[in-house]
Amino acid sequence: MKIIEVNKRVLEKNDIIASRLNQYLHDKGIVLVNLLGTPGSGKTTLLERIFERVDFRKAAVIEGDLYTDSDAKRIEKLGVKTIQLNTCGACHLEASMIEEAIYELDLNGIKVIIIDNIGNLVCTAEFKLGEDKRIMVFSVTEGNDKPLKYPLMFQTTDILIINKMDLIRHTNFNIERFKKDVWALNPQCYIYECSAYCNEGINEILGVIVPSDK
Repeated sequence: MKIIEVNKRVLEKNDIIASRLNQYLHDKGIVLVNLLGTPGSGKTTLLERIFERVDFRKAAVIEGDLYTDSDAKRIEKLGVKTIQLNTCGACHLEASMIEEAIYELDLNGIKVIIIDNIGNLVCTAEFKLGEDKRIMVFSVTEGNDKPLKYPLMFQTTDILIINKMDLIRHTNFNIERFKKDVWALNPQCYIYECSAYCNEGINEILGVIVPSDK
C-alpha cells in the first residue's frame, strides 16, 4: 500500500507541473505534441520526413533517450532546434524535465514543440507532459496483440500512426483486427497509415504532427 501511495503522489505532482506548462505554452501560442511509441517504431524517421516538408524554423524537438544523443543529432542536422534529455536509465520523461528543457529553448518564432519520447509502451503512458495531444507511432512488425497487452497507451492516444506499411506483406499483421481492438479501447482515436522509410503516406499526416498556420 505504501508504494501505491508514493506513486500516486508522484503522478499528482507531475500533473500539476504539466498543467502549468501547458498554460505557459498556450499563452505563447505554442502547441506541444507528445510523440510516443516503442524503440524502432520509426518516430525519428517520421519526424525527418515531416521536416523535409514543413517550415522547420517554426518547430523545436525535445529528444528523450536513456543515454545516447544519436536521434537528436539526426534532427538537429536538419536545422531544427533540438534539445536532448537523457534519463540515465529511467524509462519515462516527466513534466518537470520537459519544463526545464523548454526554458532552455529559444522559443522565438516557434509554433510547435515535439517531444520524441522514450521508446516504451508502459511508463510513458502514465505521465502527462503538458501536451496538447498524444500521437503514437506503431510498427506493423510489433504484432496485433499490443492494444490488449498495453491498453493504457492506446486509451490515452489521440492519434495513432501505423508505420512500416511497406513491410506488412512480410508479417501476419491483421490491420482490420488491430484497428478494431484500438477502437474498442478508444473510439475517438484517429488512425493513419504510412511508411516513413519509403516516404509514403507522409503528406496525409503533416498537419497532424505540425499544425499549419491559421
